[in-house]
Amino acid sequence: MKVEQISIFLENKSGRLADVTEVLAKADINIRALSLADTTDFGILRLIVNDTEKAKRVLKENEFTVGKTEVIAIEVTDKPGGLAQILSIIHKEGLNVEYMYAFLEKHEKKAIIIFRFDDLEKAIEILKNAGIGILKGEHVYSI
Repeated sequence: MKVEQISIFLENKSGRLADVTEVLAKADINIRALSLADTTDFGILRLIVNDTEKAKRVLKENEFTVGKTEVIAIEVTDKPGGLAQILSIIHKEGLNVEYMYAFLEKHEKKAIIIFRFDDLEKAIEILKNAGIGILKGEHVYSI
């Protein structure tokens, strides 16, 4: 049920994002979802890719600082209130969303949103019990 995400720490200067995407492109790695957050001095680029281990390896070989985190990919009804339903379930159970971002494609007419929770195992259990679809990592990487 978990999805591996890589996080790349980037200096906040022109061209660094282009450098990452060029390294991944040369290694034939496809970006499936992404999020970029920045501060004054650095940014954190979070990626779901089709080959996490290869992406980590080639980025490290090119002197990027890379980490790996587990997240989950949740199917969200693609209509007004779809996300509110998920967040309401999470709120009632006292879970905290650390961050989230949208996936680039739909899955079976549903939106996919990547979530990082403060308690990933509890979130999976709660969402499964509520009948919310959670995609397996292997499936997410291949979309």
